[in-house]
This record gives sequence, C-alpha cells and structure tokens, in this order.
Amino acid sequence: MTETPWWSPSRHADRRPVLLARNRAQGAIRGYLAAQDFVEVDPCALAASPGNEAHLHAFETSAIGNDGQPRKMYLHTSPEFAMKKLLAAGEPRIAAFSHVWRNRERGPRHSPEFTMLEWYRTGEDYAVLMEDTAAMARLACEAAGSTLLRSGSAECDPFLPFERVSVAEAFARHAGIDLLATLGPDGSTDRGALAAAAGQAGIGTAEDDGWSDIFSRILSERVEPHLGHGRLTVLDRYPSAEAALARTCPDDPREAERFEVYACGVELANGFGELTDPAEQRRRFEAEMEEKARVYGERYPLDEDFLAALEIMPEASGIALGFDRLAMLATAVPRIDDVLWTPVP
Repeated sequence: MTETPWWSPSRHADRRPVLLARNRAQGAIRGYLAAQDFVEVDPCALAASPGNEAHLHAFETSAIGNDGQPRKMYLHTSPEFAMKKLLAAGEPRIAAFSHVWRNRERGPRHSPEFTMLEWYRTGEDYAVLMEDTAAMARLACEAAGSTLLRSGSAECDPFLPFERVSVAEAFARHAGIDLLATLGPDGSTDRGALAAAAGQAGIGTAEDDGWSDIFSRILSERVEPHLGHGRLTVLDRYPSAEAALARTCPDDPREAERFEVYACGVELANGFGELTDPAEQRRRFEAEMEEKARVYGERYPLDEDFLAALEIMPEASGIALGFDRLAMLATAVPRIDDVLWTPVP
C-alpha cells in the first residue's frame, strides 16, 4: 500500500502540530543561547574537507571555477572546522543551527540531511556543556507541552538531575568488560584483549575487526540500550582512541574529555574538551584516514586551514546536538522524517 505523501494536505494537517512544536523548541533554545551571550553564526556548508573521522561518509560535489576547471569539494558532515576557525579569530561563544549531510545514513533516527545544533565556549570546562544540553532538553519538552522525552515505551525525565558515568564504568556495568585493561598506559589499544573480553561476554567478533570495531559493537549492543532511561545519561571519558578531536584527561591519558548524552537509549549529543595541538590533531586525522582507507578504500583531504587555525585557537569546549532527534523525543514521534518540514526524498 502506497504511503500518503507528506505534502498531501490531510497528512500535513496531522504533521503540522509536531512541526510547530519543533519551531517553538528551536526558538526557546535560541533564547537560552542569546541570554548567555552566544553569537549565532551561519557556517558555509561547502568545505574542502568534510571531516576526518574514519566512519563518517560525506557527499562529494564539484565546484566549477570561472576558468571552467572543477575542484572537488564536500558538503560538511559538521560545521566544526569552520566554527573553530571563528574561535581562532576571536569569537568567545558561538552557536549554529546547521544543515549537515552524512552519506550511508538513513533510518528511523537517521536522515542523510539533518539539523545539527553546535556550540562552543572558550575558556570553560566541558562539563558546562552537559548542563547546557540538559537545559535544552527541558526547553524542548516545554515547547512540546510535555514533561518527558519519549521513544516508543521508553521515557526520560530531563527535569531530574542527569546521571554521569564513564565509558569504562558503563562497560563494566552492562557488559562485564574491563575496558581500561585493553588499553596501554599511553592509550594504545590491544585488539586481542578486547576480542577475548567480548567473546567471554558472548559478543561475536570477526577476524578483520579492529579494536574500534569491537568497541563499537559492545557499545551499541550492550551499553547504549540501557542509557537515558528515567533520566538523562551523560556517558563520559571515552577512550582516547575513540576521541580524535578531544583532549586527553589530565589524570589518565587512556581516557579523553569526550562525552555523549543519551535519552531513552538514543544518542542526542557529542561533546568535547577540544584538542588544540595541531601536530597531535594532524597525527590523529592521518590515523583516522588510514583506517578509512583500510575499511572503505577512500580517504578525505585534511583541512590545512583548520590545522593552521589550531595554532592560535584558545582552549575551548564544544558540542554537537542532533536537533531533529531532540524534537522527535520531545514530541514522541517514531521517525525523524516526522519532525522534518520537508523530508529527504
């Protein structure tokens, strides 16, 4: 049976209350940011590099110059590189609601084009971003006329104090795995140790799985389903090997100042104490691109302007929030397309 198109007047009438709730949530969050002296910026979507994480997939395009010659460019997967250049330029607090594009992503919680809310604070600890995210979740609920975030039968009360747990603690609690035992003192990874621990926990691995592949499988199968039930969960202190853009923790180089925020088992936001060492950032990007080439047979160029900007970028904390997902949970709809004014065909 053919589904009624979203532009049908009858279906739009059903969708409209949710879309208006989305607008109210966006307006409330803009008010929150303005009250804290954030400047809203509008980064360009065309980029020389779409990002340098191994498992992010970009949309490639070609910019034709006045001389008729093509230049390979990409639609950004995040406004991060552009916004950090603005931090280097002297902006202390910035935020952006940006359309971003990610290939190989389509499903109830994924759209190839979606809205990312990204914001940065210079000179402030990354824990402040956790408080920001909780406040925005409350504002989204209020905008939707709800007191809870919902996904199916799962519920999360953002008005309660959030839970903050390290990745290592969560792996021990939900998978029975000592994650830090699979990491060297410098944060290097031991693939064999993690594969053995996964096997003992009943999680299958393939011979060509790297440490990162096994980590991601344990996280998605055993840990994430338990997060953000009843109240928000902040999953903090990711392994350094899984935090290419974050500072290492000062008390343990095996871990990094990276966290994710979950509600109803759904990831909402990804935050960092930002790495500002250009040499270390280059090393990590090159390692990520080596992994991308190994797994997918392609690599993306490095943004040399971004690496140069890191030379003068101040210490900062930054975060990206999937705004459409937050709108989904606040309005309790089952699909991301339900909160997009015009879903991707």
